[in-house]
Amino acid sequence: MNAITSLSPVASALMENPLGAFLAKASIEITGRQVDKVPLIVDLLPKGASVFVALIDAADLHGQIAAVAALRKAGLNPIPHIPARFVRDVNDLTERLTAFAGEAGVTDVLALGGGAPQPIGQYHAAIQILKTGAFQKVGIRRIGLAGHPEGNPDITKTHGEAMLLTTLKEKDAWLKSNGIAGFIATQFLFDAGPLAHWASMLRAEGIDLPIHVGVPGPATIKTLVKYAAMCGVGNSARFIRKQALNVTKLLTVSEPTEFVDQLATLHFDKPELGIAAPHLYPFGGFDKLSAWMKAKLPR
Repeated sequence: MNAITSLSPVASALMENPLGAFLAKASIEITGRQVDKVPLIVDLLPKGASVFVALIDAADLHGQIAAVAALRKAGLNPIPHIPARFVRDVNDLTERLTAFAGEAGVTDVLALGGGAPQPIGQYHAAIQILKTGAFQKVGIRRIGLAGHPEGNPDITKTHGEAMLLTTLKEKDAWLKSNGIAGFIATQFLFDAGPLAHWASMLRAEGIDLPIHVGVPGPATIKTLVKYAAMCGVGNSARFIRKQALNVTKLLTVSEPTEFVDQLATLHFDKPELGIAAPHLYPFGGFDKLSAWMKAKLPR
């Protein structure tokens, strides 16, 4: 793996548990079908912490709305995904944003293209739904954008690698021109080296949005390989695939401690990169994630 050096003596002297201090800023991702996990999340995250609610199936919109409402009622900050390819038209977009705002007082969302091969309506990219003006009308104040430190094969195989930066710059410019706060939520990865290079490149290009880094929670090597293949994560996943070549390791649980430690280094020692927080994907289940977090968070 492309290792990041340990925390500098200066950063280490400032706190007893830098990894825990960084992990305390974490958000978690769920789907509408995981609404039963809300009590566990309340026990794990501080009041007001962000929980992203993904929409994997366009038909599960009502489940997403219900999960968002349950999270708000529990004192958390729900951030629903708005995949452009799952939106039929501007009326559909306005209706779901109004539902999120009315049911749960949503002010933050994540706008993304979505992984569906074909759109169900007239949109296929996040910038198209942003330009409708629907977000401002319902009082959305902060919009997240998807980031891909190791590329996105769905886009690059058709439009080339440069398109990822071009579209991100366009969305960043739209946010700034409309006076809306933003952030970047990345695809999950396993190593901070590619992330640091990517973040540095964004800053050089004038994109200064804070970056919430996708972190796979504790899971078996077999599970991580499955998700890496499904989501097309790049070079840092080679480490996981190499582990999978050893059949005896397939059911070994891999924890993201080293990776989060690397991210904490970037957060505290290189603030110019804007590595804001870890965004946790509970691939191995909430029980494993909860146990790992409780062992690492400040006491």
